[in-house]
Amino acid sequence: MSIANGVSDRSQPHVLQSIQTMSQQLGEAVLTMLKPQLKAIDQGHYPAEFMHLAGRLGAFGQAVSPEYGGMGNGLRGALQAIELISQECLCTGFMAWCQVACTWYMQNSDNLYLKKNILPQVATGKLLGGTGLSNPMKHFAGIEKIALVAERQPGGYVLNGLLPWVSNIGAGHHFGIAAQIQGSDEYLMAIVSDELQGLTLRCNAHFIALEGSNTFSCMFRDVFVPDELILAAPSDAYVNRIRPGFILTQVGMGLGLVAGCLEIMVRSNQRYGHVNCFLDDCVEELSIELQQAQSKSYQLADLVDQQTSVDRVLFREVVQMRILASELSLRASQSAMLHCGARGYLQGAAVERKLRESYFVAIVTPATKQLKKMLHDMQVQDLATVG
Repeated sequence: MSIANGVSDRSQPHVLQSIQTMSQQLGEAVLTMLKPQLKAIDQGHYPAEFMHLAGRLGAFGQAVSPEYGGMGNGLRGALQAIELISQECLCTGFMAWCQVACTWYMQNSDNLYLKKNILPQVATGKLLGGTGLSNPMKHFAGIEKIALVAERQPGGYVLNGLLPWVSNIGAGHHFGIAAQIQGSDEYLMAIVSDELQGLTLRCNAHFIALEGSNTFSCMFRDVFVPDELILAAPSDAYVNRIRPGFILTQVGMGLGLVAGCLEIMVRSNQRYGHVNCFLDDCVEELSIELQQAQSKSYQLADLVDQQTSVDRVLFREVVQMRILASELSLRASQSAMLHCGARGYLQGAAVERKLRESYFVAIVTPATKQLKKMLHDMQVQDLATVG
C-alpha cells in the first residue's frame, strides 16, 4: 500500500521524509489493525484504538505547528494521511478527515487557550474530534437555515438548537460548531463537547456506508460556551480562511478510494483481463488520471499553506479539484464493479463496499451539487464585477 506521486518530489526533502515515515508506519497500521475490522465497522463498530494510534503516528497533526503538538508538514501530509486510510476504509478515512478538520479550525484561530490546551491533544489523537460544519457550510452557500443560535452572555454565549449528523464524536470528543449570533447577521464558531451541560448526543440515523463513524445529532439546550472555547466571533473572515483547507483535505478520501478500486481491478484482470479490456475506464486510464489528481492536489495543498489572504483563483481550483475527486470516485467504483462482474455483486464483496463509499465522497458536505453551485455563484459574482 503506497501513495503515488508527491512523496518523491525533492523540493522539500526534510518535510517529505517525515511524511514518508508517517505513511510507512500508518500503512502498516492500516493493514494490521484496520483492515481486519472492516466488516465490524460496517456493522457499527467505531475503531477507536486505530484512531488513537493514527494520531500518535502523526496522521492528524501533519498541518499543525510543532509548537502545538503537530508535525508542521502542512496540508499535503494531512491530505496524504487521509488518502492512505481511505484506500482501505473510506469510513475511517472520513473520520480521519473529521479529526484533521478539527485541528485545522484551532490551528487557524487566534484563540491561544484552544491552541495550547485542546489542539495538541486532538493533533496527537489523545482526544478525538469532529467538524460539525455540515449545516453551517450549507447555510453559507444559501442552501439551509442555520441550525444553532447563540445569545451573548457575560463570559461566553448560550447556544440553542439541533445540529444534525456530526461524525467522529462521542463521550469526551470535541467538535467545531457555528451559530448565528442572536439579533444580528453575524456568526461565531467554537469548539464544544458533550461535557458542556445541556449538550446531548442522539443516534437517530443509520447509513449504508458509515455505521462505524460515530455519527450523532447534537441537541443544544441552553448550552453555555465560555469565551475560551470560541474560535472566532464574528467569524466571516475566519470561515473564509479555513474553507480552502476544509474542502481540499476531503480530496484525500476520493484519491484513496480510487486507488483501492484500482487494486480490485488489477486483481480482476488477472483472470478476466481478456474481456475487461473492452470496458471504459480501464486500469491504465484511471491510473493516469489518479496520478494527475494526486499531483495537482498536493500542489494546491502547498499553495493553501502559503496563502496569507483569501485567493479567489486558488479557492476556485480547490473547489474544482474536490468535484473531480467525487466524479473520479464514482467512475472508479462503477468500473471496478463491472470489472468484477457477478463476483462483485455478491453481498459482502469488497467492490460492493467501494461502490457504497464512492457515493459518500460525492454527497458529503460540500456535496457535488453544492460545489457546482458554489462555482456558479463565483462566476456570477465575477461577471457582476466586470459589468
